[in-house]
Amino acid sequence: SASPIMEQLIFFHDHTLMIMLMIITTVMYTMISIMQNKQTSRYILEGQMIETLWTIAPAIILVFIAMPSLRLLYLMDEVHNPTLTLKAVGHQWYWSYEYSDFTKLEFDSYMTQEQQENTFRLLDTDNRIVLPVNSPTRMIVTAADVLHSWTVPSLGVKTDATPGRLNQVSFSINRPGILYGQCSEICGANHSFMPITIESVT
Repeated sequence: SASPIMEQLIFFHDHTLMIMLMIITTVMYTMISIMQNKQTSRYILEGQMIETLWTIAPAIILVFIAMPSLRLLYLMDEVHNPTLTLKAVGHQWYWSYEYSDFTKLEFDSYMTQEQQENTFRLLDTDNRIVLPVNSPTRMIVTAADVLHSWTVPSLGVKTDATPGRLNQVSFSINRPGILYGQCSEICGANHSFMPITIESVT
């Protein structure tokens, strides 16, 4: 992962997976035990205790899943004193960016047409976003024509770009390198050809 939020998302995935594995193991063990056991209980048709248990147990399990999930939702929505603000505007079928904190800098970012050495096919752009490492960054995302979605999976960021609406998301990149993303909202014929490339520098 390339951001603290993505690390938290991975931990939450592992936490939920462990709960699911425990449930599957318990259910499989119970099924096999019942299939191998030839005896039957007189309380099998109606048992107040077992019905109470299998109502309360799922509720407790859901609480153990919901609490970390809600914590993550609030963490992802927080904007921590950003040192840099970047505006992204989705177009059919490219992104345009605007740095407005310092001297106003605007540029368009198109997918590279020819594959060059040390680049990924359909993922590299002619103009990359350059962002500093370990600096809280605020992204303001909108669209000029139709719905788009600004998504960088390794940062744990996915924000809808809606015409006439400004959405914001914050993140901090914790390692230098090149990060790739894509538009994640079907936006027309060339939806697959509007990548996002971020170069994080120290």
